[in-house]
Amino acid sequence: MADLPRTAAARTARLAALPLGYAGRTALGFGKRLGGKPAETVMSEIQQRTAEQLFRTLGELKGGAMKFGQALSILEAALPEEMAAPYRENLTKLQDSAPPMPTQTVRDILAADLGADWRTRLVWLDGGPTAAASIGQVHKGRWHDAATGQSREVAVKVQYPDAGAALDSDLKTLARAARTIAPLIPGVDIKPLIEEIQARAREELDYPLEAEAQRAFAAAFHDDPEIVVPEVVAVGPRVLITEWLESASSLATIITDGTPEERDHYGELYVRFLFSGPARTGLLHADPHPGNYRVIPNADGSPGRLGVLDYGAVARLPEGGLPAPLGRLVRLCADGDGDAMIAGLREEGFLKDKIRLDPQLLMDYLGPFVEPSRTERFRFSRAWMRGQFQRLNNPKDPTYTVTIKLNLPPSYLLIHRTWLGGVGVMSQLEAEAPFRAIMEDYLPGFARA
Repeated sequence: MADLPRTAAARTARLAALPLGYAGRTALGFGKRLGGKPAETVMSEIQQRTAEQLFRTLGELKGGAMKFGQALSILEAALPEEMAAPYRENLTKLQDSAPPMPTQTVRDILAADLGADWRTRLVWLDGGPTAAASIGQVHKGRWHDAATGQSREVAVKVQYPDAGAALDSDLKTLARAARTIAPLIPGVDIKPLIEEIQARAREELDYPLEAEAQRAFAAAFHDDPEIVVPEVVAVGPRVLITEWLESASSLATIITDGTPEERDHYGELYVRFLFSGPARTGLLHADPHPGNYRVIPNADGSPGRLGVLDYGAVARLPEGGLPAPLGRLVRLCADGDGDAMIAGLREEGFLKDKIRLDPQLLMDYLGPFVEPSRTERFRFSRAWMRGQFQRLNNPKDPTYTVTIKLNLPPSYLLIHRTWLGGVGVMSQLEAEAPFRAIMEDYLPGFARA
């Protein structure tokens, strides 16, 4: 695919065809079953072809379509195995790849943003992209500093032409089509997922704002022995240039092919970064997508450091870190103190004044969420994540009514999304980590006095 399909009509038509394709395959499958083919074989074939079409379309369209697909990829561990298996390979592909835009388009954007003499500073640029994402792609280059006479390798992120218009068009189309797309991903509530992406989309188009956030993280993690954050070199409206991070693969590769040692090692670093970032910068890196996390093995090939990229989705925390009431609530839940938990939820706005809840029912509902904080080390797994997901979506479970009684305050929205995504990635990794100790170190209010 050479470039973003630009017209709203063309993009809408591609997205609208997804549920129609699913319906057609289902009808064809019914015919095969009438012909004697086993039901499970037919359904597996339908799911595999649906997965291929869905994620190929989302990846090729980029924009909001690909961003929606990436959000789905984080939740893959929660899907029932019979649904998840056909989707897993295609989801992982979407985490790490997308088709490139033409080289000339890249050069035109560089000239517009950096000036006609951009080649005197960016003295070399790789002809093809090394990575691609929902609103831009990355090239390897070499940056020359005239003041020092020094050159260094850099990553040149260039935003797709009309990325903003494509993002808006896709998300509006997906929002309208949420009900018809839902059968493609059984068990996932599509509408709120799209609404959350819409709420953050504009910030991710603002490269100067992203550069500001990355500078803060780079300063905080400078010389850190475990986490690497590349320095910002230059920025324009549609161009962001940072130091090059040498890494052959991302966490997505560890999810598919990692050894148990790699899964545990990089999983622990992943969690440490998510929790320590707010404490050290006052900012929350709010895009837990595995493609943003790059593995950097040691010289002998053993698990090493973790590089962190893409600071377009960042929550600016008013308290200068994660809110202390959140830590206190998690601790109360871990300790099983239902009465104090209800009082705390009400005080923070999670529970409206007129809503009444049985403390034990609340503990039964929330308890499994804080299970990782109750032991020295916790092993995340797809089976555990799937169990939580199915429990929350089962109307026959007595705790199901708690879902509709709880309220999520706006100030916790992005924290909740990041936490859920992080747990999803850890479950895909099936990693074991000292989760409680990390929370005691970095989550205000959680540690006992």
